[in-house]
Amino acid sequence: MGFIQAHSTRLYAIVAAGVALVAHYVDGLPQGLILGLAAAVLGTGEVVQRVEDAKTKAAAITSPTLPPTAVE
Repeated sequence: MGFIQAHSTRLYAIVAAGVALVAHYVDGLPQGLILGLAAAVLGTGEVVQRVEDAKTKAAAITSPTLPPTAVE
């Protein structure tokens, strides 16, 4: 799980690119499947954003140059 949290943005970009490539190059895929995958990718993007926000907040709290009240 540490690898996924450390590289969540990179993994998300790979998955999003893979979904787009499959949707473009594979003929005959049902439209519902493509839309479902697009919705899943968007939902995953929200999770990735929250993970990155948490890492940024944790780094800001431990930073000696910022007071803890500047993070909130």
